[in-house]
Amino acid sequence: MPNHYIIGDVHGEYKTLLALVKKIPKDAKLIFVGDLVDKGLQSKEVIAFIRKNNYLSVKGNHESSVIEVGKRVVAYLNNEGSYAEIMKIWTKNRLGTFLSYGLVEQMEDGYLRFINDEVAIEKFLDDSNWMENLPYYLELDSKHSSGKQVVVSHSNISKVWHMRDDMSQKEFFEYSVQWTRDKEILAGTGIFNIYGHTPQKYLLTIEKDYVCVDTGCCYEREEYGKLTAYCVETDDVFVEKKVEDDYNHHN
Repeated sequence: MPNHYIIGDVHGEYKTLLALVKKIPKDAKLIFVGDLVDKGLQSKEVIAFIRKNNYLSVKGNHESSVIEVGKRVVAYLNNEGSYAEIMKIWTKNRLGTFLSYGLVEQMEDGYLRFINDEVAIEKFLDDSNWMENLPYYLELDSKHSSGKQVVVSHSNISKVWHMRDDMSQKEFFEYSVQWTRDKEILAGTGIFNIYGHTPQKYLLTIEKDYVCVDTGCCYEREEYGKLTAYCVETDDVFVEKKVEDDYNHHN
């Protein structure tokens, strides 16, 4: 049976992703912890690669943010919204994503010109719909090397794991598994949680009940700047240093 490799936050670093995948066994089952988009310059290409190969991913906070910003951008281009409404939730992290779709141009004065390109809008909306439908977590059929049930999520799920089927806590649960940076792991859940969201310095550390596979692929700083894949069944780790973009806007 093929092994499962869980890949950390890609953040639009398509070239680095391709270099990492070359190191992983060809028959491996790849799963992503979300934050496929933003910060890097090739979010569209990252999503196209994952969709083309039918790889699994959970939804990260950056997917949710891009979806919400995208709704306002499309509304503005359809004369149903304002530039000010976009700017209320826009951050510099979004620039690489919307550049990759050809939906924005940054002017010399810093002003953003949003581009009304029908083909580009259609492609973005299709990918946005795909992101919208990503699960908040995945339970794998394959067990961890420790024998525990494997759960893949974007951020630490341990403290809200018991809420997963509680509809009265649905909103809180979904927010928590995308946004929390709580480093404390709740013991006794019976699961092995593989997640991303909070970059780990230098190399990841495999703990008893969890491993965080985000190693700050999108950053230039020495302690980060790596994309990591972790094998569920063997604890093997593959690491690829960030492949430089032609243009860097995140130092």
